[in-house]
Amino acid sequence: MNTKENAKKDTKEAKNTIEVKSSQKTNSKTTLNKNYQSKSKSEKSINENIYEKIFNDLIEKKSLLSKEIKDLENKKILLKKDIESNFSGQSENIAKQVKGFQDYLTGAFQNLSQSVEKLDLVPQQMIIKPSPLDKVQNTVNDNKEINIPALADTFKPDEEIIRKCFSDFSNQPDFYAEPWKLRRSLEVIDIEMLEDWFFNMGGRGALESRGSRQKNVLISAGLISILGELYGDQFQTLILASEPERLGEWRRILQDSLGLNREDFGPNSGIVLFERAEGVIERADRLEDNGEVPLIIIDASEQSIDIPILQFPLWLAFVGSSEEIYEDLELV
Repeated sequence: MNTKENAKKDTKEAKNTIEVKSSQKTNSKTTLNKNYQSKSKSEKSINENIYEKIFNDLIEKKSLLSKEIKDLENKKILLKKDIESNFSGQSENIAKQVKGFQDYLTGAFQNLSQSVEKLDLVPQQMIIKPSPLDKVQNTVNDNKEINIPALADTFKPDEEIIRKCFSDFSNQPDFYAEPWKLRRSLEVIDIEMLEDWFFNMGGRGALESRGSRQKNVLISAGLISILGELYGDQFQTLILASEPERLGEWRRILQDSLGLNREDFGPNSGIVLFERAEGVIERADRLEDNGEVPLIIIDASEQSIDIPILQFPLWLAFVGSSEEIYEDLELV
């Protein structure tokens, strides 16, 4: 009896123990679920805060960019108005200055040509009569004539040499010619301009520009080549252009046309480049004092010619059109 009762008692206690353990496991699972849900809600809240902060930053940056774009557009409009007003005004002023300079040159050269026409350049006879105070009454003095050569006859003695050079210039270019010989050919109009300068102007005068510095330099190269035949090493070419870029273009084209090197340009060489007229005049005076002949060439961009330059025996000034001078001013 006691054994059965004890067995029943043990079975009952075992059941109670199992129920208690089962209840503890259930409570443990419930607690874990609650902790997990709490943790998930916390992480979700943190993520939402981060997203919201990033979104707000993007909105703020977008607002700033929109404001900057608007400011730049306003500046663009103001700058465009300023450019349109100022550039058109400056262009008009430059055009007026160029036109005024062209009118000045035209008038100056017209006055110069009129003054030359008024000069009595035709050879005239001057008769020297015996003085009435001369005691020797029986001596009859022969009439004496003084011949004054006309300006256009300056190169008459060398006409044959000059025209032979013209003939060579009209042929095919000789790219292997000796230095200081023209290695390019000239057009008919270029040769006619040189002929006018030699035989009508006597080596002193202005020629209309050929429309570009390259063509003007090529004509000057032909002129230097001819004078080299006439004077040899006894003359030096002085080129006046008021900007380094223009002088650089003169040097480059002359090197190519005459087969020269950089050593051929300089105070002790055949060609000297000047930005100021004072230097040209001083150098030309020094050459004449040493018995040498200066050849002065003036670029078409020069807006004035100093009067002392006109006293020298050989000078050539290119006169550019208003369009050519305006374009040259824009490039510089």
